[in-house]
Order: sequence, then structure tokens, then C-alpha cells
Amino acid sequence: MQHLSWTGTLGAYLNPLFLTALVCFLTLAVAAIARGFSPRADGPHLINPTPPSVSLMGPSLVIGLALWLLSLSGVALLAPLALGNIWLSLILCLILGAAAGFALFQISAEMIFKLVWLAFYVTLLLFGLYLVIGLFVKPETMGIVGAISQRLIPTWIALAVTFALSILFKRKLGLYGKLFDSPIGMIGLGLVLLWIFTAIFGAGFDWIATHDPLAQVSGMKNKYPGIPLRGATEADYPYYLLGGDTLARDVFSRAIFGSGIVIVIAPAATIFAFMVGITLGLPAGYFGGRLDTVLSFLSNLVLAFPVILLFFLLVTPEIVQTGLPNYLAVILFVFPVVFIAVAQYSKNRLKPGFLTLQFPILLIIGVWLYLSLVSETGKPVDVLPPMLDLFDVPAEILLVFVSVVFVNSPTAFRIVRGLTLDVKTRDYVAAAQTRGEGPWYIMLWEILPNVRGPLIVDFCLRIGYATILLGTLGFFGLGLESESPDWGTTINAGRKLLSVYLAPPLVPAFSLMSLVLGLNLLADGLREESLRD
Repeated sequence: MQHLSWTGTLGAYLNPLFLTALVCFLTLAVAAIARGFSPRADGPHLINPTPPSVSLMGPSLVIGLALWLLSLSGVALLAPLALGNIWLSLILCLILGAAAGFALFQISAEMIFKLVWLAFYVTLLLFGLYLVIGLFVKPETMGIVGAISQRLIPTWIALAVTFALSILFKRKLGLYGKLFDSPIGMIGLGLVLLWIFTAIFGAGFDWIATHDPLAQVSGMKNKYPGIPLRGATEADYPYYLLGGDTLARDVFSRAIFGSGIVIVIAPAATIFAFMVGITLGLPAGYFGGRLDTVLSFLSNLVLAFPVILLFFLLVTPEIVQTGLPNYLAVILFVFPVVFIAVAQYSKNRLKPGFLTLQFPILLIIGVWLYLSLVSETGKPVDVLPPMLDLFDVPAEILLVFVSVVFVNSPTAFRIVRGLTLDVKTRDYVAAAQTRGEGPWYIMLWEILPNVRGPLIVDFCLRIGYATILLGTLGFFGLGLESESPDWGTTINAGRKLLSVYLAPPLVPAFSLMSLVLGLNLLADGLREESLRD
């Protein structure tokens, strides 16, 4: 069985086109920046134009170096530029780059802007060809890229269906539907959904990963990407698509299962943190006085400690032995129950039968779920018998989860408090007070819905921060198990192979970066659309 290359036999045709389009895009982007224009609602405009002698340097250098690297890499069309001498080739390419840069500055800023987007779309199209063609050909034909694309078929289908339905019904989907009017929002949403579906189908249903992320296969230690699996049977996937790490584990499968850990912990922990922040921030901003003073002091006290150090402190073994994370879980996990109970009570307290039937049932279910989350056999908090305990949360997951909630809660509190202080004097709040509505009804059903835009934006950003924290913890071997396939642990294990090949640390690093980038772009898109409301 042959070793897979990155792009297979089709790469001989597509690689030069893709590299050329990519270089053109980067060059034009540098030229656009150098020309000093920015796109506005009424089109691109020149702002602070720079002297041609200075502006030419950036694009010329990019073009020259790109030509030089492409000529050395063996691209057929540029092979004559190599000249048989590396330094003469560099000088020639820089001269050609200067000529091309000068030519660019004979073109209007508006035209350069259009060319930037054209080059971007062509680059994206060519990359899409790698993925699309890879769905229908053998791995040997399309290489590692095509094989990975085949494994991600469930994700592609889910993305296509989600985007098709969302675009079709976007006018009925509120703020979410408006994202599809924003290119930045769509790109961010696409990246986030890519990892969500990958986590669901990969870590949840095991439809994507090629091997057990913890399995160690003899002879596959420190192997390059695309290596055939030694001793593979008909039931085994025949390749380590992204190589083997220092313990002979499949890097691709570990990256897929690592997405499941991040997608489960980061959003859920951020939701809990916002529940804490909303439950405390609303009354602090609405009532003010001593309550606001005390809660603000406690929030500032937590925020005064460096976040990373605080995070490390919470997950150290010595702190774990004291039972502090379990006690923090008892305190923090009660807030979602309080939030939901108060919200339902304030809205439905006058409805017939609510206080006598629906509300008690809601409370019983909420308390049961709460006790199932905080109770753990053999730990300081063990209050439910095993037959009533619905959740068996691993100790290391609970530890990291509680730490993320605790660290992010003060920031969420300050955001909610500030928004409440800003809107509590609005006319609709005064109208609700005139109707005789209670304070909690006003806070939860009048103020909170009207500040949802900034909260949603910050929520997306906080998930990104939580993702980075999880990666940092895993890198330093804190919180999760040492063999965990989370991205931080995989990066730490793969860094020892940087001198051999780059895939083991770069794959999880790129995965983490793309998810955080998607969340940031999604937040930017949501911010743009919320400001238009």
C-alpha cells in the first residue's frame, strides 16, 4: 500500500492553480492596505494616501518573494525563474515584483478592491475543488485532503442542510436569520457549525474518526501523515491520515474527538457563567445601593486576580483534595435553577393552577437535576443515591467546568449590571412599573430581552475565551486526564515532533484557532446586525 501525499495525483494540476490564486489574493490584499483605502457602505474610498515610493514596497516585496518561493518549489510555469542560482533567482524575482507592484498602482483603488475579492473567491473555489473531488475519488487519487473530506461527509451534509434551510427561512429567524445578510457572520457561523457537527458526528456517533484516539498501534510511532497502517485488517481504516504521535496514536482521530470535549465544555460552562451573571447582575443594576456595592466588590475581588493563575490554582491537585471545586459547584450550579424558577414565577404567578401544580413540579425537577450535577459518589458532596443520580460527570470534567464558570461569572455580572443601569430608566421600564409589575418581572421580561444583542455577542466571545482556557490547561497537563484527546493535550504531545514534521501540533492548534476565529467572526456579525435593529 502506497504512502499518501497531501493532494494525490490531482495535486499536480490543482496545486499550481491554488498557489497562484493564493499568492494573487495575498498580494492584492497587501496592495489594498498599502493604498490606504477601506470599504464603506457607499464603496471604497481613499483615506490617508501614502507616497508611491513607500506604498510600492509592501506589494512588490510580497510578489517578489512569492515568485521566488514558487520557482524554487517546482511550479512548472515559474521554473525558468530559478536560473540555477538561488541568489540570482531572488534578485530577478524582486525586480519582477517591483514591476508588478508599480503596475498595481496604476489601477484605481476601487478596482484593486474588486480584484481582492475575486482572488479570494477563486482561492476558495479551488480549495473547495479539493474537498468536493475528494468525496468521489480514492484517497490515492486525491491524497490526504480528499480522504479527510470523505470522512467529513456527515459534517458537509449537515452544513449544507442547515445553511439551505436558514437562507430559505431567514426572514422568520430573527437575529439568527439576519446573519445571512452579513458575509462575516456567515463565515463565522460556518466555522462554528463545522466544529459543532464534527463533534456531534465524530465524538458523539463515531462516524468520522478513523481509529480509537487512545489506541496505540505497534510501528506507528512518530509516523508521517498518510502512512499506511501496519498490520491493518479489512475492518481497519488503512491509513493514519495525519500521522502518528509519540505514543503511536492517530493524530486525526484525536483532533476529531478533541472537538467533542471543547464543544461540550466551553458553551455549557459559558451558559452557566451567564446564568450566574444575569441572576446577580440584574438586581445589582436595578436596585443599586448596598446590594450593588457588595456584589460589585466580590466581582472585582475575583477579577483582581490574574485569570490564568486563578484557573491554574483551581485545578491543582492540592486544591482538588480540599473539595473546593465540589463546594463551588454547589454554589454556582444553583443559579440556573433560581433563574428559571424566578423567571417562570414572575411571568405566570397569576395563571390558574400554576402555583399549585406546575410550579412545584418545575421546582422538583430543577432541584433533582441540580443535585444530580453536584452529587458525586465518594466526593465531599454525595447527597443522592446512585439510582437517583442522573448524571455521572467525570471528576476532571466537573473540575474544569466549575473553574470556567467561576472565572467567567464576574465578567458576565459586570456586563449585565452595566446594561441594566443603562436601560432601567427607559420608557418601557417606567410603563411596566406603572402597570404594577413586580421588580423581577421587569428585570427578566422587560430589561433582559432588550439587552439580548450585546449579551449574545459577548456570549460568543466568552465561548472563545473558554476554548482558549481549555487549550491552555490541556497544554500544561492540568484539569483533564493526561491521555485525554483534547486539543491542548494533543498540542503538548505533538510539539516534541516539530523537528520531524509539523502535523501533530499544528492540526489541533489550527483546529482551536479556527473555532475561536469562527466565534469572533460570528460575534462581529451579530454585533453588526444587532446595531441595525
